[in-house]
Amino acid sequence: MENTKDKFNPDYYTQGSIECIDYIIEKKLNFLEGNVVKYITRSKHKHKDGLDCLKKAQWYMNRLVELKTKEGEEEDGQ
Repeated sequence: MENTKDKFNPDYYTQGSIECIDYIIEKKLNFLEGNVVKYITRSKHKHKDGLDCLKKAQWYMNRLVELKTKEGEEEDGQ
């Protein structure tokens, strides 16, 4: 795990040419989508093998799929 000095903008969110939060804002992602991106982004840099972060990303992805499925069912029922 990397040692970071800034606990609000840790190094693992600024890998590459764009910061994770800037990507989320640029793409106008909602809360669930943004958390999927966030947890995948940090999975390589946090906790052991990053499995906990990937499980969190999966949880948010599952919620997103449930929401989109429900929205689709409601549109079909109108």
